[in-house]
Amino acid sequence: MPNSRQLTLQNSIRYFFAAIFWIPVVFFSLLLVRNTLPYFSFNQQFSFIEERAVLFLKPAYKASFYIHIFAGMFCIIAALTQFSSYILKKRKAIHIWMGKIYVVVVIVLGAPTGLYMSFFAKGSFWERALFMFMALYWLYTTIKGLQSIKQKNILAHKNWMIRSYSMAMTAVTFRVYHIIFYYYGADHLFNYEISLWISVLGNMLIAEYFIFRKSKKYLNTFNHLKIIRS
Repeated sequence: MPNSRQLTLQNSIRYFFAAIFWIPVVFFSLLLVRNTLPYFSFNQQFSFIEERAVLFLKPAYKASFYIHIFAGMFCIIAALTQFSSYILKKRKAIHIWMGKIYVVVVIVLGAPTGLYMSFFAKGSFWERALFMFMALYWLYTTIKGLQSIKQKNILAHKNWMIRSYSMAMTAVTFRVYHIIFYYYGADHLFNYEISLWISVLGNMLIAEYFIFRKSKKYLNTFNHLKIIRS
């Protein structure tokens, strides 16, 4: 059995690696929100809007765009509260209510508008198909997360919401990869496509890694308790 010094060292290492992961996540999430807010001035002189000027003549597309970026911005901030152990332990009401709002925003606003906009996405058929997959996967994982907590299956709830959050975070990771490839001199269209694919597939793999780690830890704890009680 590990002594107190070993446990302290293990905890310190765990907190260190958690900080390495979460500090950039929080920073780039807040940066995305900051960069999204100017769009709500409804000024048309943004490169994204100028590239899609014809689409923005369609009221449905224009409304979907503003609803989608609002939903994405909110979900990224709301999700940060869902993975805080302090909030979960000390301010559980915040976790519950922000979680409920997150689910509603994804199901009613974020995923449907994302699915609609995917039909007009830049790139080839495969990029549009990927955007469709993202919207449907985001919707599906969020619904499964809601169903599992209603069934009081906390482990399944955590796992499905990690997957849901991984899709919300593609808005952040895509921009990070895009900047990296831009500085390496990648062609604009290639940069867009490769950043998109790495962001989606990378986020899914990272989510599954976290789920594997959490599930393994849960099973080890469960087996340890069985041994003690037997």
